[in-house]
Amino acid sequence: MASQELTKNLFSVSSAPLWHCGRTVRSTMLHSLLALLPAAAMAVYRYGYDAITVIAWAGLTAVVTEFLMQKWMEQESTADDFTALFDGVIFAFLLPSTAPFWLIITGSALTIILGRMVFGGFGGSPVCAPAVGWAVMTAAWPEFMDLNAMLLNWDLIEPLSELKYFGVDAVAEITPVSLLLGDNLGTLGASQVGLILLGGLYLLATKQLRWFIPVSFLAGVFLTALIFYMIDPSQYASPVFHLLSGGTMLAAFFLMPYPSASPVWKLPMLLYGLFGGALLIIIRTYGIYPDGACFAVLLINLCTPLIDLIQPKPFGGR
Repeated sequence: MASQELTKNLFSVSSAPLWHCGRTVRSTMLHSLLALLPAAAMAVYRYGYDAITVIAWAGLTAVVTEFLMQKWMEQESTADDFTALFDGVIFAFLLPSTAPFWLIITGSALTIILGRMVFGGFGGSPVCAPAVGWAVMTAAWPEFMDLNAMLLNWDLIEPLSELKYFGVDAVAEITPVSLLLGDNLGTLGASQVGLILLGGLYLLATKQLRWFIPVSFLAGVFLTALIFYMIDPSQYASPVFHLLSGGTMLAAFFLMPYPSASPVWKLPMLLYGLFGGALLIIIRTYGIYPDGACFAVLLINLCTPLIDLIQPKPFGGR
């Protein structure tokens, strides 16, 4: 009981970038899930029953896994604070709508086990838990995480894959409006760019989310993509394309500001977001994966302890 209270107290400090201190975890999780609801509804509209299946399996597995792990570790159950459900839904948003149920269950369970419980539970993880689950699934079963292979029933294209394998000319006719509206293939939630952005703005407006990380991350994406675009526009896509494609918006508002994995102080948050955005473009440009948003998040998460050393000196300090 005492250790659980200590974890919650630590969380209330370390989660400042995403969740405002003084608010309850449960209330914040409800706001966060509400912010994801429009994108989830659009995913169901586009992909039908498959989308419901993915979200339901991922969310249920995450909650049950946390409950069983806490029983095994003799911790007080926190299944009613919705943090596991939130992580499960975010993991579902990183999957294709036709992902097999065993992959959903395995990935969601590993999201909780490797992303949270090995570090003591929610609030103690140095990395974004849903990104951990995605990375393991991508490395272990890449064929089931490949969007083009898993979404053959839809007569649409996946913009980042087209850019990676066929060059800028292949995405020349894709407009910013179509990207915002999600008129293309993508993961379950990340492709609903406009609604993910709407959810992020809702979190900002309700003060559940501080602007430092999302804005600096998007600035890092834009500026780095702009540098490449200015070098050779015939080879590199425009900054707007990168902002509105793939998991950029999902990373900006829901993955990058993950509590305990992101900095606390203002300047570190700005640098963290800026470098994270730059990493996203570098991975898309030179990496083997078309998107790589989760890899960028995980890499910059590992730099958080170092970045967070840049903090204001105490009053009277030298």
